[in-house]
Amino acid sequence: MKGTLPALMVCVFGVTTGEFVLAGILPGVAADLDVSIPAAGLLVTAYALGMIVGGPLLTAITAGRPRKPLVLALLLVAIAGNLISALAPGYGVLFAARIVTALVTATFFANAIVIAISAAPAGRQASTVAKLAFGMNLAMILGAPLGTWIGDAFGWRATFLAITLTCTAGLLLVARLVPAESWISAVGPGVSRAEIYDSMRARGSALAELRVLRGREVQLAIGITAVANVGLLMVFTYLAPLLTDVGSFTAEAVAPMLLVYGLGATVGNLAGGWLADRALLATQLGALTLLVALFLAWWLSSGTTLTAVLVFATGAVGFSVIPGMQARVMTTAAQAPTLAIAVNASAYQVAAAFAGWLGGRVIAGPGLRTIYLAAALTTVLGIGLSTVAWLRERSVVPVNS
Repeated sequence: MKGTLPALMVCVFGVTTGEFVLAGILPGVAADLDVSIPAAGLLVTAYALGMIVGGPLLTAITAGRPRKPLVLALLLVAIAGNLISALAPGYGVLFAARIVTALVTATFFANAIVIAISAAPAGRQASTVAKLAFGMNLAMILGAPLGTWIGDAFGWRATFLAITLTCTAGLLLVARLVPAESWISAVGPGVSRAEIYDSMRARGSALAELRVLRGREVQLAIGITAVANVGLLMVFTYLAPLLTDVGSFTAEAVAPMLLVYGLGATVGNLAGGWLADRALLATQLGALTLLVALFLAWWLSSGTTLTAVLVFATGAVGFSVIPGMQARVMTTAAQAPTLAIAVNASAYQVAAAFAGWLGGRVIAGPGLRTIYLAAALTTVLGIGLSTVAWLRERSVVPVNS
């Protein structure tokens, strides 16, 4: 069981890099396929839509299946999707390949988490999930910059080929190191195979708990995720052209800047969790307000030596709100937190899809630099929703002086 977590971390790193790396190779994709930057940005929207649709649907269809064979099958689809992306003869094929890859991503993550927990020693389940999630952080810190560097040196197709090889290595590690029946221990010892399947099918019928989503506080918490993250995701999606065309950076500088962004995101994620434990909504409001200020600073100072600082700060502040958003959803949906978190993840992908589309419309209209102002405006909407949630909470929970 010792090799289970490292094997899954390699898979998570590869799959997640495939999601994040497009931000760094966007100009190369657009130039090579002879499409506009906004059209290339829609590839981010395609991936997000694939996750929104594929996550709930595929997870429901595969409920009760043995997890190791399922994970291997999902990885095969991801490998095929990235390989087709590398070999795509045109924009349409690449667009379809991104959707196919995204369809299996959410279901893969869900099953990987269950396998990791089942393999964890007693009392260390939470830290195990945190280690698995570090594969995602590593994809942003290392995967996206490295993929961008590969794209700059050998072309964007080489980036997708490298991701294909990484996912293939992960698949071989899972096949070799993850025990075939490791998923059974997640249910409990002394349980028959039939009882395991019945238990998993019962958990898969979470649709019966959809009534929890009718709660106003749950809807508001999920709505904040969908709205407040649009600005950050818009800037991240078009970060490469913003740096090269607005900020006058060279294409070679994009990879180091993505590394700086990823380091900021990691720091912000850890700090945001610590702060949210102490004052959740206050932290969220403060961070979103600071994020608006950062977007305005980008707009005013594009092309200056402050850019590296702004890149780090934007990653840190933007990702500092995510732990609190997740905690808020779990708090407001205590009766069905797993279902609510799944819907909240879809809401985040809705934000990503809308960010890619809206950013493209802004570029086609007032121009690339206006992305910063559009990001600030959408973040203000998130502040408005967060303020409503804060006021509703204060009206229900007395404040002790």
